[in-house]
Amino acid sequence: MRAGRLVSLLLLLQDRGHLTARQLADELQVSVRTVYRDVEQLAAAGVPLYGEAGHAGGYRLVDGYRTRLTGLTADEAQAVFLAGLPGPAAELGLGEVLAAAQLKLRAALPVQMRTHAARIQERFLLDAPTWYGSTDPTPYLTAVANAVWERRVLAVRYRRWKEPTDVDRRLEPYGLVLKAGRWYLVAAADPGRSVRTFRVDQILDLTVLDEVFEPAEGFDLAAHWRGYLADFHARLHTGEAEIRLTRRGVERAAAHLGDAVAHALAAAGGPDPDGWTRARVPIESVEHAHAEFLRLGTDVDVLGPPELRDRIAETVRTLAVRYL
Repeated sequence: MRAGRLVSLLLLLQDRGHLTARQLADELQVSVRTVYRDVEQLAAAGVPLYGEAGHAGGYRLVDGYRTRLTGLTADEAQAVFLAGLPGPAAELGLGEVLAAAQLKLRAALPVQMRTHAARIQERFLLDAPTWYGSTDPTPYLTAVANAVWERRVLAVRYRRWKEPTDVDRRLEPYGLVLKAGRWYLVAAADPGRSVRTFRVDQILDLTVLDEVFEPAEGFDLAAHWRGYLADFHARLHTGEAEIRLTRRGVERAAAHLGDAVAHALAAAGGPDPDGWTRARVPIESVEHAHAEFLRLGTDVDVLGPPELRDRIAETVRTLAVRYL
């Protein structure tokens, strides 16, 4: 534990350049007295660090000193190599950079950790897209990524789902998110600079402007995305349907109609003596539920709402006329 803390202290100074004893104590979650003892031990071991007195004082390493220690545990080294997704890195134009970085990291690791890292790459592969989802081309992804990095304003022609479908937007690109194999741009959009989400593959044309911007104060990409997903799921299901399902229908619905339906079916209890399970399940809309329930064929009996039941009945009558 102490050896790991000493390495962490050394790497913090190497990374930050200058830290006070209090800052080091906060980072390492120890007391200031413990930091003093650790610094003395590092100095005794020959590490060229020195302290500066006064209000703005603290500790720093002698200029030019670098350690080859990575400070990684075996599990951390494995996680680093597992987290490097070659597909998305290549899409961002960083494929060669990622490979070079992993090579350098592997060379700096002790032999045992190097072996663990090699096993990770041999035995595990992360493939982000879903099975049945096709990855749409994203010709402007690299340009968008560069604009995010450089805080440059974008002028884009964007295709959305509602009319008018093709619109012009001025965007201040805050960050990129990869979700289920698809890239999303989180950006402040005119008018009003409200932070919104755009699919990168729906950008029809793009110009990087000379104008630079500063993100809204306190903006956190990860926190924003969590809030966006929570709001998305809250708006996703706007209604409810009452249905009966055969045993096979319960299995198919739980597997193919989403987590919300699966949870509703799990809470519905077991089947009745005839083998049917009755449940109230969330739906996005009558139109969407109509298509989803038809996938279950005779394994589902839609009891309500009346509009949904009538629409399915009309579809069944049309199919009967067509095929009989």
